[in-house]
Amino acid sequence: MPLQSTLSGKGSGSIQALDTQSDGKSFKQLREECLQEGVLFEDPDFPATESSLFYSQSFPVQVEWKRPREICNSPRFIVGNADRTDICQGQLGDCWLLAAIASLTLKKDALARVIPHDQEFDNRYAGIFHFQFWQHNKWLDIVVDDRLPTVRNELIMLHSASNNEFWSALLEKAYAKLHGSYESLKGGSTMEAMEDFTGGVGEVYETQKSPENLFSIMKKALDRGSMMGCSINISSSAESEAKTTTGLVKGHAYSITGLEQVNYRGRTVQLIRIRNPWGQVEWNGPWSDNSREWSYVDAAEKKRILQNSTDDGEFWMEFEDFKRNYDRVEICNMTPDSLTDDTKRHWEVNMFEGNWIRGSTAGGCRNYIDTFWTNPQIKLKLEDADDDDDVCSVVIALMQKNRRQLRKKGMDLQTIGFAVYEAPGDEDHATKDFFRYHGSKARSKTYINMREVSERFTLPPGEYLLVPTTFKPHEEADFLVRIFSEKKAGALSYLLTCCCCHQPPPPSLPEEETDEEKFLRRLFEQLAGEVRKTAAFPSARKEIKFEGLTLSTCHSIINLMDVDNSGMLEFQEFKVFWEKLKKWIMLFLSFDTDRSGKMSSYELRIALKAAGMQLNNKLLQLIALRFADANYDIDFDDYLTCIVRLENMFRVFKAMDKFKRGSANMNFMQVWFTTASHPVMVFLVSSIVPTLLN
Repeated sequence: MPLQSTLSGKGSGSIQALDTQSDGKSFKQLREECLQEGVLFEDPDFPATESSLFYSQSFPVQVEWKRPREICNSPRFIVGNADRTDICQGQLGDCWLLAAIASLTLKKDALARVIPHDQEFDNRYAGIFHFQFWQHNKWLDIVVDDRLPTVRNELIMLHSASNNEFWSALLEKAYAKLHGSYESLKGGSTMEAMEDFTGGVGEVYETQKSPENLFSIMKKALDRGSMMGCSINISSSAESEAKTTTGLVKGHAYSITGLEQVNYRGRTVQLIRIRNPWGQVEWNGPWSDNSREWSYVDAAEKKRILQNSTDDGEFWMEFEDFKRNYDRVEICNMTPDSLTDDTKRHWEVNMFEGNWIRGSTAGGCRNYIDTFWTNPQIKLKLEDADDDDDVCSVVIALMQKNRRQLRKKGMDLQTIGFAVYEAPGDEDHATKDFFRYHGSKARSKTYINMREVSERFTLPPGEYLLVPTTFKPHEEADFLVRIFSEKKAGALSYLLTCCCCHQPPPPSLPEEETDEEKFLRRLFEQLAGEVRKTAAFPSARKEIKFEGLTLSTCHSIINLMDVDNSGMLEFQEFKVFWEKLKKWIMLFLSFDTDRSGKMSSYELRIALKAAGMQLNNKLLQLIALRFADANYDIDFDDYLTCIVRLENMFRVFKAMDKFKRGSANMNFMQVWFTTASHPVMVFLVSSIVPTLLN
């Protein structure tokens, strides 16, 4: 089911972070235990072993894990204040993370959330520290011990310029633990870490195609506490981190730390301050640290802006030079407050979690029209226009989940995007024909293999369908959709419905029976024998030309049709089943166009809907996983088993939903009986039980 909330852009400091340690204990509990026992904490969830460093390679030299007190005499967690100059890159290719940390240090309230100040190397020291990160709509508290990887007594990963300061090294370790290992942090987008530090929403600008007021947009964002990064594109892997003659580095993540306007020779010049997380290697062009341009700026203004700048990896450059040299700007807004006017807006947020599962809801992009319609669809209702316009402002952000943790299994980022369509009337799930003949009203600019894609739109009030997809069909991933709107917007996905559960009609008088009914009676009597009842159905398969039905399918049929719970089928029940079976066969044949005896699992949604069953994505995914083969096909026997069990499930649920509320309360014995008697309930219980246990 979708997760929905209505945040409004206010600070998240009051939101309680979730404890993530495998034993369920909090940082305070673990620290207190260590202090009482007089031991230093050793994290069993992220041990000081090679597996925490790398999952696909080994380090070329011997690594020793050491605590700060083994590295220097007087270790400190933070010396003075946590500052962007405290960050120096180590042997790991995670400059994107360092650029985000540098931006984080400029936003003190966000920094205090990520780095709680209840820890130090004082009398409460127990070798344990903790940090908080936002992940998929939750704040998580990540605990680590302070054993850090060293070579020859030197830190080999992120470290501070001061050899006795360790907050940045421990922060990197906690972030590595969150994603499974240090190696999982290799390569990434600055935006990813900035969002994990704030829970904000990102926007990307290509400098060559940027709006004319990009400087104003960025200045306003920085003034409002947004975090920003930039980078230079590369055309091949050989260019990665290649230094240019002007002192810039390609394929390298920088943080943007300031924007200013100065009077230079009678004209106003726009300047931007950028930081290289290496802590060195700077721009050597106009407005660099010792360039002649500064000699024409007022002395007081120069002192205020430069602040005794040295070769610390941070430099100024003219904004026009910035746009010529850098290709990409990433802005992480605490909320998507408008960057184009002076009105502070509070945005409503709707959030949905879903999955792309091959065979059911992994339909691929619009290029694959035969399966595109099977993707998850979210209906948006934009009712009220913005206060100052007749359109609705909306920011849509699509994020794929947990991809860094899955790298060790060979699964990297999927290529993702989304499209927005006008909703087709009262349809809960638009079909193939709708997308064949209707174009999108808005969409992501491109499909890209990034953790998140986001776009800002203005749409007229109305109802829309949001379709998040991977680029190709059959590509699996979990995702989170965040929909930001200035006014509250309705957003929903459809529920399960069924209108197929019929009671047997009253029996016809013998003289009023049709020829078909007379045939059925003769068939039934042949099967039932002298008792005129049957408790087994397999022998009927041959007579009715059903090839290959399993005993399980037959038992499911009996469970469905035995409405008086006698354990047997009477003639009237058998007659109802015959009518149902004819309908189900015609449905199957209509989708088995090549008469192969199989239908596509992607088409199952339409077949079930035609049978009177409307299922949500979660149940469709479970059914496809259970019944579809490796080619995403379902044969007739599995199709019949599926449809019979589903109808049985709806019949049982309706009987238990005595007040017609769409929900039912069950005690343990009822759950046990239901899952034992009606196997399809196992699907639902298998999804519900883990949630209850957690």
